[in-house]
Amino acid sequence: MELGGKRLRPLLTLISCDLFGGKIEDALAPAMGLELFHNFTLLHDDIMDHAPLRRGKETVFKKWNTNSAILSGDTLFVMAYELVTKTTPSLLPQVLELFNDTARKVCEGQQYDMDYEFMAGISIDDYILMIRLKTAVLISCSLKLGAIIAKAPEEEANLIYAFGENLGLAFQLQDDYLDVFGEVDKFGKEIGNDIVTNKKTFLYLKAFELAGGNSLELLKNNFNKRSLSARKKVNIITEIYKELQIDILTRSMIDEYFTKAIEIMSRINIPEDRKQILLEIAGQMVNRET
Repeated sequence: MELGGKRLRPLLTLISCDLFGGKIEDALAPAMGLELFHNFTLLHDDIMDHAPLRRGKETVFKKWNTNSAILSGDTLFVMAYELVTKTTPSLLPQVLELFNDTARKVCEGQQYDMDYEFMAGISIDDYILMIRLKTAVLISCSLKLGAIIAKAPEEEANLIYAFGENLGLAFQLQDDYLDVFGEVDKFGKEIGNDIVTNKKTFLYLKAFELAGGNSLELLKNNFNKRSLSARKKVNIITEIYKELQIDILTRSMIDEYFTKAIEIMSRINIPEDRKQILLEIAGQMVNRET
C-alpha cells in the first residue's frame, strides 16, 4: 500500500458522491474499502500471472513468498469489507448488494482470464466479457457507490454505472496496449508480460484475426513456444503486431468505448460544468502512460 498507485477507484467514489450533491465525508470509509479490495485482487493476480513487478517494485510473492501474499490478500479483503460497511445504516443493503455483486464478478473475470490461457477459439467478445468482469465492474461500482451514498435517483446511479463500465473497458484496453507498447520506466511493470504468459488479450486476438501467410505462421509457431527466451518472444510478437497495425486498431477500440462513456455521461441530468473534473480524470485514465 505504501507504493501508492493511481488510487483511481476511491477517487471516483468521492467525485461521484460530490457530483450528486452528497457529503464526501460519508463516502471516505467505503472509498478506502474499495482501494483495499482492489489491492487484494492485485496480490492474488500477481501470483496467478507470475508477475515480478507491480508499480515498479517487486511483487509481494516475489519479495516474500506465495503463502504470505495469499494471506495478505485475504486480510485485505476482510479489511475492505469492514470499511465498505461503514456507511449510513439505511443505505447498507444497497451498498452491500453492489459490493457483493462486484466482488463476485471480479473473481469470475479472473477465472475467465485463467481459463482463456488454455482454451482455443477465444473470441474478442469473450475477451470483452472477461475484462468487463475483471476490471470494468469495479470502476462502475466505485462510481455507483458514490451515487448511492449521495442518495442519487436510481436512474442516475445506473447511468453513472454504465459510464464507468465503458470507461473501465477503455481503461483495461489501454493497459493491454501499454503492456506491449509502453515504456517500463513509466508503466511500472515489465513490458510484454502478457505475451510471455500467453494472455489472449485484444491485441493477440485481433492479430490472429488479421494475420495471414508468414505472419500467421510466425504467430502460431512462437506465441506458445516455450524454448524461446522471454525477450526474443516479445520482440517477435511485437513486430508482428506492428506489421498488422494492432497498435492503431487497439487505440481505435479504446476511443470507441471512451466515446460511448462520454455519450452516457451527457444523459446524466447534472450541469455540465460540474461534470468536468470527472471527465478530465476519465480522459487521463485512457491516455495514460502508467
